[in-house]
Amino acid sequence: MRIISGKHKRKRILAPKKLPVRPTTDMAKEGLFNVLNNLYYFDSVSVLDLFSGTGNISYEFASRGTKNITSVDADFGCIKFINETSKKLDLEINTFRSDVYKFLEKTLLKVDIIFADPPYNFEQEEFFKIVDNVFERNLLNEGGVLILEHSKHTDLTEHSKFCYDKRYGGSVFSFFEM
Repeated sequence: MRIISGKHKRKRILAPKKLPVRPTTDMAKEGLFNVLNNLYYFDSVSVLDLFSGTGNISYEFASRGTKNITSVDADFGCIKFINETSKKLDLEINTFRSDVYKFLEKTLLKVDIIFADPPYNFEQEEFFKIVDNVFERNLLNEGGVLILEHSKHTDLTEHSKFCYDKRYGGSVFSFFEM
């Protein structure tokens, strides 16, 4: 994986093979950030990265100037890797090792962008549980967005908070807003 833009543009990051992850492809990530670039100033947003895995999305936000980033993953190895990499690159990323659903139930964070990349084999109800938790707990600032990455075989358009999606190869980013 590589960082697409910002102060670490073109920087390659090699994650250990033993991590239980499926990083967002560079093509899909570039498409996502092209959309977000038209909606937000990265240096003035706060981000919550759920199921953060290697930290791929968090690094991209940090490289583009985002200062308030929180990454959550249940795997100790993933959190350790994010901490080591962010320290090496001098990026400000707060990490939490936690089950995402438990984190959402307890957090007091309120952010502008929530990005979640759960396993592609999640059932629709598991995706909707994330959406419902975010909106019931009012975790987004006004004008904020929840973005769920999922397989092209998963359809999330039925949810009442669904706005639109963007497709890049086998990956889909579904956007949810108030």
